[in-house]
Amino acid sequence: MRAYLIAVGERMPAWVQQGWAEYAKRLSRELPLQLVEISTKSRDPARTMTEEGAALLAAIPKGAHTVALDGRGKPWSSEELAQQLARWRMQGKDLAFLVGGADGLAPDVFARADQRWSLGPLTLPHPLVRIVVAEQLYRAASLLANHPYHRA
Repeated sequence: MRAYLIAVGERMPAWVQQGWAEYAKRLSRELPLQLVEISTKSRDPARTMTEEGAALLAAIPKGAHTVALDGRGKPWSSEELAQQLARWRMQGKDLAFLVGGADGLAPDVFARADQRWSLGPLTLPHPLVRIVVAEQLYRAASLLANHPYHRA
């Protein structure tokens, strides 16, 4: 099983790239995690969302279980995310986590998503979401492996 974070935006600051790389490296054995960056050229917000949505959908690996990051989604504690990860592993499918642009995800993306995950009620900058998702997946994998990383 592989996981993909498919996110709108590219050319992130060095601190984002470093944070992402650290957690992707830590996850390399338990859950290989790959970043797929999406860019669009339109300046019209409605058209941009449509283009981003089409690009996100096109980047989803065939047969992957898809999780849309959405403020209206289900918030999971770290322990609940670990339980989700265990269930996803049992499915034997790749995972695709989708992060939209400034205006959110297109309706077509929500229609394709198998689940919606909220990182909480705070509005987070999209570059930071990449690191938070990678860290929480690492924490979930650590919980399942009885690794001492998670000490709640």
